[in-house]
Amino acid sequence: MENMVNIFLFGKKYQVPGNLTIMSAMEYAGYQLVRGCGCRNGFCGACATIYRIKGQQELKACLACQTKVEEGMYIATLPFFPLVKQVYDIETVKTNEQVMMQLYPEIYACIGCNACTKACTQGLNVMQYIAYAQRGDFEKCAEESFDCVMCGVCSSRCPAGISHPQVAMLARRINGKYLAPDCGHLEDRVKEIKDGTFKELIEALMQKPVEEMKELYNNREIEK
Repeated sequence: MENMVNIFLFGKKYQVPGNLTIMSAMEYAGYQLVRGCGCRNGFCGACATIYRIKGQQELKACLACQTKVEEGMYIATLPFFPLVKQVYDIETVKTNEQVMMQLYPEIYACIGCNACTKACTQGLNVMQYIAYAQRGDFEKCAEESFDCVMCGVCSSRCPAGISHPQVAMLARRINGKYLAPDCGHLEDRVKEIKDGTFKELIEALMQKPVEEMKELYNNREIEK
């Protein structure tokens, strides 16, 4: 076969096609993925992976579903990347910087190295949204971190031990509950769902073939 490359999965050598992602290469090599495979399109953040290239010292992190294999790639997956998730009641949290000082004080130890931003699998300006969180600007923090998939790769690179995704999640929750304008029609829709207004419609949709579901989704009416 053409364009085969040598990779090492957990220390064992395999030959795989060079056009595969790390995730596909693992399956090609015979691994059955039952965890850490999620959406397979880079938006669930479940497949955070570490690797290095033979002859290079740098240890890199990525999402296995997005990153193609390379010759001499040494690969290892982790069940999760280290994140500290503090427990809080969103109904009682304060909406100023004190809440960050109480729950995630490590953000004030940020040294501005920007390693988090460089590592982000979504290309987010992570260091910037942490700066917003430091000064209690939760609206800007929420906006800057909106596309975070909670993979934790940024935190794996942080010398200050910041759990960036959890900080961002708190900011988005505060923004959604206390700062963003009320959305009356959304509240009405949630009530309709709870009342069972759409039960028959949902059950009917669940019986449709996947292709028909995709067609309905792609041609849906989008609110302006």
